[in-house]
Amino acid sequence: MSATASAEITSAVLSVPAATPAEAAAHYAARLAFEADVSDVHADLATGAPGVVVVDTRSDAGWDQGRIPGALHIPTARIAELAPQLIDPAQTVVTYCWGPGCNGATRAALAFADLGYQVKELLGGFEYWVREGFAYDSATGVEQRPVDDLTAPRSGVLCAC
Repeated sequence: MSATASAEITSAVLSVPAATPAEAAAHYAARLAFEADVSDVHADLATGAPGVVVVDTRSDAGWDQGRIPGALHIPTARIAELAPQLIDPAQTVVTYCWGPGCNGATRAALAFADLGYQVKELLGGFEYWVREGFAYDSATGVEQRPVDDLTAPRSGVLCAC
C-alpha cells in the first residue's frame, strides 16, 4: 500500500480519542464498584464468603422458572417494604434479573441504594448464570445446563480473567 493510500484510511475506533490512562483507570475502577460477574458471585456463594447477599428481583413466575441457589426473592416493587426486614444494612446486595437485555437489576440496585444499602448489579443476570453452566434451583428442583462456550470455557475451568 502506498503512503497516499494509507493516509486516506481513518480509524472508526479512534474517531473519538481514547481517554487518558488516569481517566480510564477511574472509569474501570468505578465499573467494578458497581458490577459483579457470575463467576465471582458463584465463588462467594460456594465458599460462604461473608458480606454479600444475592437478590432475585423478578416476578414469582421468573423465580419459579429458575433462580440462583441461596438468593433471596424480592421483586423490585417490594424492595422498600421487604429489604429492611430481610437484609442487614451492613451486607452488600447483588441484584439480578433476567439478563443483559433487561434493566430490572439496575432498577432494583437503585431501589436498594435509595434505602442506603451498598449494592452491585450482577452482569448478565440469571441468563449468564445458566449459560456459564452453574446449577440453579427451580420449582421442579435443581437444574443445570451445559456450559455455553460463547460465555465460558467448555472445560468449566474458570477463565481467570
